[in-house]
Amino acid sequence: MGYTVNGTELETDEQGYLLEPDFSDEVVGVIAAAEGLTLTDDHLKVVAYLRDEYREHGHTPNFRNMLKGLGEVMPGIDSKSLYDLFPIGPAKQGAKVAGLPQPLGKGGY
Repeated sequence: MGYTVNGTELETDEQGYLLEPDFSDEVVGVIAAAEGLTLTDDHLKVVAYLRDEYREHGHTPNFRNMLKGLGEVMPGIDSKSLYDLFPIGPAKQGAKVAGLPQPLGKGGY
C-alpha cells in the first residue's frame, strides 16, 4: 500500500505509515482522505505539532505527552476532543496523517 502524491508513489509499511517522513501539505490531505477523515483547523494544528516534535526529537510523543504538549498550543484540548479528531488513536493516526513514520513502541517516547 502506498500513497500517490503529486504523481509520486510514497512507500509505506504494512500499516500505511510512510517509511520516510514527508512534510508537504499535499500528503496530509491524501492520507487523511485514505483514513476517512475530513480535515479541520484542529486536525492541522495537531499535524503541525506532531511534525515539530518529530523534527526536534526524531520521533513523535506518546498520547500522554502529546496531550500535555498540545495543551500549550490548543488551550482546552482534552483526550475526548483528540479522539474525536483521530478516532483510531490520536498519537498513531495523527502521526500517520502528518506524513510521519510509525511511532515507536506504544506511541512514542
